[in-house]
Amino acid sequence: MNSEPLSSEDTAVELMRAMTRLRARLRTEAPIDDLPWNWSHLTTLHRMVKHGPVTTSALAQAEHVRRQSMAEIVAALRAGGLITTAKDPNDGRKSLLSATPAGRALTERIPAAREAWLAGVIGSTLKATERRTLEKAAEIMNRMADSEL
Repeated sequence: MNSEPLSSEDTAVELMRAMTRLRARLRTEAPIDDLPWNWSHLTTLHRMVKHGPVTTSALAQAEHVRRQSMAEIVAALRAGGLITTAKDPNDGRKSLLSATPAGRALTERIPAAREAWLAGVIGSTLKATERRTLEKAAEIMNRMADSEL
């Protein structure tokens, strides 16, 4: 077995394949087919729940999408009664978006089923050293997602 690490390009390919497969599996564990919301809607809503009132521009930057794309997501969430808009008390020209109680409830329902499945798999199939490696990988992946590059 070769102990040399893969090239950056090969690592990127393997990581993308693994993330795509895991994301697909998680979706099957808590399908949202009965809901009108897609993955972008749910991750945006979750960000609002987690980080509180936020502008559309800040959401677009955090989710790595164009402001116009985020405006469409926000419009759908607003129409669905999942978010509300209020004037920014520090800058009346801006609007702050917040999750409604219905939006908060939705963000709790779907991830709970997915997290339960994932926790079960981690607990039943991984050794303690592998769990520590996975914790470190999650930390690294979050750092990569926040990178300015």
